[in-house]
Amino acid sequence: KEQDIVDVWFDSGVSHTAVLESRDYLSWPADMYLEGSDQHRGWFHSALLTATGTRGRAPYESVLTHGFVVDGKGEKMAKSKGNVIAPNEIIERYGSEILRLWVAASDYQDDVRISERILKQLTDAYRRIRNTSRFMLGNLGDFDPETDAIPYESMQKIDRFALYRLQGLVRQTRTAYKAFEFHAVYHELYNYCTLDLGAFYLDVLKDRLYTSPARSTARRSAQTALNTILDAVVRLMAPILVFTAEELWAHMPRSDAGPTSIHLTQLPEVNEDFLDDELAGRWKSVLMLRGEVSKALEEARGRKIIGHALDAAVTLSIPEEFSAVVKPNADELRTVFIVSNVNIVANEGLSDAYQSSKIPGLSIRIDPAPGEKCERCWIHSPSVGSDGLHKTICARCLKVLNAVETVT
Repeated sequence: KEQDIVDVWFDSGVSHTAVLESRDYLSWPADMYLEGSDQHRGWFHSALLTATGTRGRAPYESVLTHGFVVDGKGEKMAKSKGNVIAPNEIIERYGSEILRLWVAASDYQDDVRISERILKQLTDAYRRIRNTSRFMLGNLGDFDPETDAIPYESMQKIDRFALYRLQGLVRQTRTAYKAFEFHAVYHELYNYCTLDLGAFYLDVLKDRLYTSPARSTARRSAQTALNTILDAVVRLMAPILVFTAEELWAHMPRSDAGPTSIHLTQLPEVNEDFLDDELAGRWKSVLMLRGEVSKALEEARGRKIIGHALDAAVTLSIPEEFSAVVKPNADELRTVFIVSNVNIVANEGLSDAYQSSKIPGLSIRIDPAPGEKCERCWIHSPSVGSDGLHKTICARCLKVLNAVETVT
């Protein structure tokens, strides 16, 4: 019987020596050992034994283990079952970005599921991230950060609040990258594009971007915020959506002295100058108020009082303690609610009004907005038709057009 036996794991167990110590461009120990969960008693263990026995420490700074790829039902893939999905098939059907997004979106601590349904969901998520980035990029075509950027102190409050929320994304995403929690990176990025941007900030911003004078402070303030947000979002997505980030970077406004590739840059840092907690506290209350107004608008739409939100005039009766926080401004709230008119009355009851259960004492009445619809900005205003030359636009848009004619 053979007695001279060496552990079959010995060869791989000393690979850290063979690979790292024989190459001058590498260093021992390794930054990370990466393998499947079956290697806890295999490679990870044998490498640990040989290194501690000869060098007194582990051959790696960290270990990352992952589960195995299974089908959508959690079953092991096998050709006999016909449930194997090859990477090349995914690339040919969906593109390599979707394959990378699937890898990043999966919590690798458990077995990782893949199916057509999962891939289609990720395709929709990718489209959301890409279209959000494309919208921001499309509104920066006439913006030069070197000459058009507005100082932070001069930016509109909602733009400063958007930059505040961006810092939360940067902080959470950097933390997730450092912990190798790539699924958290995906969720943070997707939720930010969907909720913070798509469902709020970019929706509110459209009126200012499309109707304000091109070089006005109001529009430049919005573009300054968009440029800052896009720059951070593209850097954060770059390790995962490598081609999409590179394509966006190639078309973003920046100085010629900057890096030619997104992959030559660093992840964004949290900008402490944008962390205005007092401003954020007020705007969180404004968002709460916006949510209640949205419910009132939906109820009015169901009662056929209005069709589109811009058909509405909103009257608010705000409780004094809430008003002290929100410091309501009718024109600002009109923009945030995306309606044609906002009236704010003292703390009094309103007839035929929506009564908020979330903000005690808040009453919201929805009426059809007075005046005709402006063909340029779509807001209903009594001023539409007051100008003999421009009979279909409101006074606000007339002022903008007159300014454009003066410049030209």
